[in-house]
Order: sequence, then C-alpha cells, then structure tokens
Amino acid sequence: MKCPGQDTQYWKPGAIFEVPCPQCGRQVEFFKDDTMRKCNHCGHRFVNPQLDFGCAAYCKFASQCLGNLPPELLAQKEDLFKDRVAIEVKRALKTDFKAIGRAVRRARYAEKIGTDLQANMALVLMAAYLLEIDPATKGGARQILEKLEAPQPMVDQVCRILDALQDKIEEPGPEIRAVQEADLIVQWEDLLKSGQIEQAELENMINKKLESSAARQQARGLLLN
Repeated sequence: MKCPGQDTQYWKPGAIFEVPCPQCGRQVEFFKDDTMRKCNHCGHRFVNPQLDFGCAAYCKFASQCLGNLPPELLAQKEDLFKDRVAIEVKRALKTDFKAIGRAVRRARYAEKIGTDLQANMALVLMAAYLLEIDPATKGGARQILEKLEAPQPMVDQVCRILDALQDKIEEPGPEIRAVQEADLIVQWEDLLKSGQIEQAELENMINKKLESSAARQQARGLLLN
C-alpha cells in the first residue's frame, strides 16, 4: 500500500506550488512531496519549505518514500530519537526517582557543555540519559536503541561513547567529553549533598578535572555558591 501522503489521488489543491529561490528570487515549482528542487535560473538547490516531515522524521522507510533525505531532515530524525530515548530511559527506571533525577541533570549539564564544544547534541543527550541504564545492565542501552529502531550507525556511535565512559578510556571527541564532564558534576553534586565532600576539595577538582569552560562555569555555579 502506498503512503497516503505520497499518493497523488489524496492530494488537495495547493499540492503543486511555487516558491521564490532563496538565492536569486526566481520562482521554483514544487510538488508537495519533493524534498529538494534546483532553481533553473541559478542552479541553487534548496529544501522544500512546505514539506511536512511529520512521519518521515521517525519512519525507518522514509528514505525509500521520499528519496535522498536532506541534512535538515536527518538532524530532525536524530532530535526525535533523543526525545524518545529520554522517555524510554525514564520508563526503564520506573520509580527510581533518584536515578531519573541523575539522568535528567546529566542531560541538562551535558547540553550546555556539548553546545560549547560544538558536539553532536543528539548523541550527547542520548548517551547522557543511557549512561544511567548501562552500568547496571550491560548492553541495556543498545537494547533500548534497537527497540526504537535507531539507525545502526547511531546505535554504534552512542554505544562507543558509553563504552569509553564506563571503561574510563580517554578518547578524543567532544561528545565523550561533554557527557563525561556532565557526569562528574552530577557525582560531585550528590557527594556534596550527602556531606561526603567539602567545597574546598571541589574547587580543586573542578580546576583539575574539567577542561571545558561551560563545565567549569556550571560546576562553580552549582557547587561553590
């Protein structure tokens, strides 16, 4: 059965339209299911501004349905997986609210650090959430990603980040660093709340262990005030 969104018999008026080329301003004709078109005047290729990515953002058959997916859609697919992973992790942790809290804090801190490091934020946030799962259930992160039918390259990248973190392997890469530094902040925050560490010790550890300016700024604001 053909996807109704792509079957022309279901199309309504306005399914074929013109939009100005962002490069030269000439009109370019689009069909509603075109992902990209090339301007016949200047040769500029651009994404269909009225394309509803909707199901294509998560459907594993989107590339077959819509052809070669533009980078904008690929980024949107990664963002959707990030949100779905967060939900699955919370579901897996059930009523362990301390663990859920750690995962949420780690993701929040990692987001700021990863942005500062120009990391792939979808990978950073998925790893930040899944790190709460994998130490207790080795391979649990991969199971969650495969359950969500994440693309295999994405599964492998996230698991590589988690393996490096759990085995304490120092590897280059902004994604690993962002999650690692965020996790350190979460650990120190918990130690401080439980009285197992003093602020004076923390200041030295922040300077020694955290390399990114975003991580140091967050740590000082959370732990030294």
